[in-house]
Amino acid sequence: MEKRYANLALVYAVAAMIFGVFYREFTKWNHFTGQTNLSVMHTHYFMLGMFFFLILMIIEKTIAFSDKGTGKILLTYQIGLNIAGLGFLIRGLTQVWGTELSRGMDASISGIAGIGHILIGICIIFVLLKISRSLDFSKKQ
Repeated sequence: MEKRYANLALVYAVAAMIFGVFYREFTKWNHFTGQTNLSVMHTHYFMLGMFFFLILMIIEKTIAFSDKGTGKILLTYQIGLNIAGLGFLIRGLTQVWGTELSRGMDASISGIAGIGHILIGICIIFVLLKISRSLDFSKKQ
């Protein structure tokens, strides 16, 4: 599992760098100088992608918390992260292009990012519970 976590950390590090370059170049190309949600994709993918999986790799090496259910939780986590990223991307593109959004479309874009964040949050709780249960020394004695 440690190797899988290391590989996922690498994938998200590359994605974070790509989003950082995309943000910088896309806004420059469009002569955009304001605030845009594209700027947060870089940090979200570094922190919730790369650092998250690096930390899991270290914890797995230390206490071996992963089991069969962990894979499903982490798949859902990644789906949530990428749904949130999609919401940021759509919002950021419309901000840079100056697209007027209806209230419904604006709420839909926020909803996409919100659903992603909800999935991330739920999965973090489940991962922390798995880690906590693996630290329950009373069961092991």
